[in-house]
Amino acid sequence: MNTKKSIKEPNGKLGILTPGMGAVSTTFMAGVIAANKGLGMPIGSISQMGKIRLGKRTDNNNPNVKDFVPLASLEDMVFGGWDIYNDNVYESALNAGVLEKDLLNNIKDELSEIKPMPAVFDHKFVKNINGDNVKKEKTKMDSAKALMADISNFKEKNNCDRLVVVWCASTEVYTQISEVHLSIEKFEKALEENHPAIAPSMIYAYAAIKSGVPFANGAPNLTVDTPALIDLANKLNVPIAGKDFKTGQTLMKTILGPGLKTRLLGIDGWFSTNILGNRDGEVLDDVDSFKTKEVSKLSVLDSVLEPDKYPELYKDMYHKVRINYYPPKGDDKESWDNIDIFGWLGYKMQIKVNFLCKDSILAAPVVLDLAIFMDLANRAGMKGIQEWLSFYFKSPQTKEGLEPIHDIFLQKIKFENTLRHLMGEELINYLGLDYYQED
Repeated sequence: MNTKKSIKEPNGKLGILTPGMGAVSTTFMAGVIAANKGLGMPIGSISQMGKIRLGKRTDNNNPNVKDFVPLASLEDMVFGGWDIYNDNVYESALNAGVLEKDLLNNIKDELSEIKPMPAVFDHKFVKNINGDNVKKEKTKMDSAKALMADISNFKEKNNCDRLVVVWCASTEVYTQISEVHLSIEKFEKALEENHPAIAPSMIYAYAAIKSGVPFANGAPNLTVDTPALIDLANKLNVPIAGKDFKTGQTLMKTILGPGLKTRLLGIDGWFSTNILGNRDGEVLDDVDSFKTKEVSKLSVLDSVLEPDKYPELYKDMYHKVRINYYPPKGDDKESWDNIDIFGWLGYKMQIKVNFLCKDSILAAPVVLDLAIFMDLANRAGMKGIQEWLSFYFKSPQTKEGLEPIHDIFLQKIKFENTLRHLMGEELINYLGLDYYQED
């Protein structure tokens, strides 16, 4: 039996702040408010609807996750954030077109009260959109201090006991780690000097960590996954996690890929194309922003299939990803996957997947769970990278030199065993031999 970890109770209000208050963020906020009023169910959320097995299968002990672990309740949540547009959450949700107008009108008063704070924005990092609701600070360090003031003021104004920041804003242009990202001293100097390698998302992450607030990165940006910010998070005992919410096409890859590998079926090629028309699609219509997303999406299959271990099956696999901006689609994303596989004696077969989804509907429960479990990590004294939350990300953040686990089923086992570990319950390895041993 494990020893139960010391976890502070989730007393008081939990403030959830999102850089970016577009389709994903407003769908999440509206969904929580609607669920609190009995107007819908938080489907897709493990924290709200998931169960966890404890002990042996024969014990039939499967409590709700939210009853097993001390989690913040939906009723205690307060929402805020930053955006380059002035629209309140009701107006932004209407513009996004994800949720039905009748539902939004039923919670119009609550949504209208949530207004975005001026955002830290740099057009060089997100080229295809622009807005007027932006901070006009002299240096990037000044911007970071302004964000820290926003965080402090929000907490005081809303009487919050704790805060979490979840990045829900646009994908930034592709950025690689450079000298200024290697230590916190160099990073802070770069903030003071307005260094071009410091992206807005990094400024948000820095401000959150310095404020003692957990930070989760929902985009594929180079953000909190730099030596400087990792070291700062460890030094200040702040949980961090990322990156890139695992929703549509990549979710399907982490389901199908492990299945094909488990049966040792070979893959000649995997061609993926996406059609989407929301703000995310508009941003990704820029080649530099697409590069950031492409790297995130391409990394999944290599990790799942392990071509170096199975060269006969996967070493020569051709993997292509395309994203096409098509405004009429709105938030109704459509993905097509053509998978050329081969089996016994090399005989060829094909799998074709046409996934018509609503990106923000899939992302909203991910935002909710990340906010809740990052808060749990903070109350449990879990600092730095939270690899156990890899289940929610396309490109899970891990310690340097440690390959991430992309197999969604292994990720789920790791996630559940972490919860069991925190609560002092026996970990489950699914060996099951004890059921068959003779008395």
